[in-house]
Amino acid sequence: MRKSLGWLLSMAVLTGTVTAAGATAEAATTAEQAATAEQAATTDIKDRILAIPGMSLIEEKPYAGYRFFVLNYTQPVDHRDPSKGTFEQRITLLHKDTSRPTVFYTGGYNVSTTPGRREPTQIVDGNQVSMEYRFFTPSRPAPADWSKLDIWQAASDQHRIYTALKKIYSKNWISTGGSKGGMTATYYERFYPKDMDGVVAYVAPNDVLNKEDSAYDDFFANVGTKECRDRLNAVQTEALTRRDKLEPMYKEYADKDGSTFNTIGSLDKAFEAVVLDFVWGFWQTRLESDCFTLVPAVDKDTTDEQLFETIEEISGWSAYTDQGLEPYTPYYYQASTQLGWPTIKQPHLDGLTRYGYQPSRNFVPSDIPMKFDPSAMRDVDIWVRNNANHMMYVYGQNDPWGSERFHLGKHTVDSYIYTVPGANHGARVAGLPDDEKAFATARILEWAGVAPAAVKADPSNAKPLAKHDAKLDKLDARELRMRP
Repeated sequence: MRKSLGWLLSMAVLTGTVTAAGATAEAATTAEQAATAEQAATTDIKDRILAIPGMSLIEEKPYAGYRFFVLNYTQPVDHRDPSKGTFEQRITLLHKDTSRPTVFYTGGYNVSTTPGRREPTQIVDGNQVSMEYRFFTPSRPAPADWSKLDIWQAASDQHRIYTALKKIYSKNWISTGGSKGGMTATYYERFYPKDMDGVVAYVAPNDVLNKEDSAYDDFFANVGTKECRDRLNAVQTEALTRRDKLEPMYKEYADKDGSTFNTIGSLDKAFEAVVLDFVWGFWQTRLESDCFTLVPAVDKDTTDEQLFETIEEISGWSAYTDQGLEPYTPYYYQASTQLGWPTIKQPHLDGLTRYGYQPSRNFVPSDIPMKFDPSAMRDVDIWVRNNANHMMYVYGQNDPWGSERFHLGKHTVDSYIYTVPGANHGARVAGLPDDEKAFATARILEWAGVAPAAVKADPSNAKPLAKHDAKLDKLDARELRMRP
């Protein structure tokens, strides 16, 4: 008995000792955390950002209510083998407050260095990180190993940026992007599904089977009214019919700017490519109401100058010059290797075309090797159909890029697809019918962790938390380019 009591006494003493030690350690940890939090609160946000290894400041631009930083972040050329070198990737940061959620935006191309706020950022009244896609200058390794330009490498760029900044911006994150940026947000979610708390992808094409493009033909056969379709088709038909008159005008246009045609191969091929883009370009960038104001009714009195200027307004004669193609070489490379590209038939032009709707390979310098991988988009499509969680897709009813889109399966969770009536490639949540707009806004707020109690109780109460700012919230015009 004495032995048992002695054992119990020893245990009591030991337990007391351990408890005291644990309490001391816990107090020390709490004190350390408090000191760290206090230090963070008193350290300028720029200093905190620049303390991240690999982060450097290009410039800071003032904007009322925010801090706006243009930054470089050192990335490995190959995330699978960091020993293969690094490059500087340009990002921007629209800082509001570390207590707010953060939106991770990419347009899939160059990043704008002018302060701007994407729709989800306005909705959640948050911070915004924007990333320039790898291989778009100046975010291009030198020398450029083009084999390292793929959707997984780009998703890994985003993952590293998120991981670095999450230590400062600890609240919820939502990724977003329009067109190729919407595709980028989707691929990021596919490869790093644990990073983001939600995804809002706008007008994101999904070319699962590159050789099957009948959805585009169906779209152009039925979009808008017959009167508008006929008016647009007539411009294309007449332009090709007058090729011998318009091509000299095109040559004069090109010579004036010093434009050349080495990549596509000839002025004649570029001329046809621009004309064949005309109908697509109209529906992507304009509204049906523009059909009878911007597009002339072609007849015997229509001048060559009218045709030339109308096509310049919609398609842009510079698009397939070397100078017009060069900034978009990374996109055309990706289209030729993973993303796929549309091919449309345009039967109203039968007998008038020499080259047809040209493949993206024609728009990449011939000295850049490439091989198409048909499995890349199938993999992403299957993943989205079966695993989408907190994902939202917004499409425009009259946008040709939405002809092949993402779809959700029965196993997806809290995910949605919306179509904005009458909208083009600039479709946004704000353009949805009131009930859909409110519900979509409520879900974004919930994913960001900032849904007010009134919205949780009734989604119809949802609206953006930040007031509209005409300068900050204007649509990025580059999202209405001819490319996705």
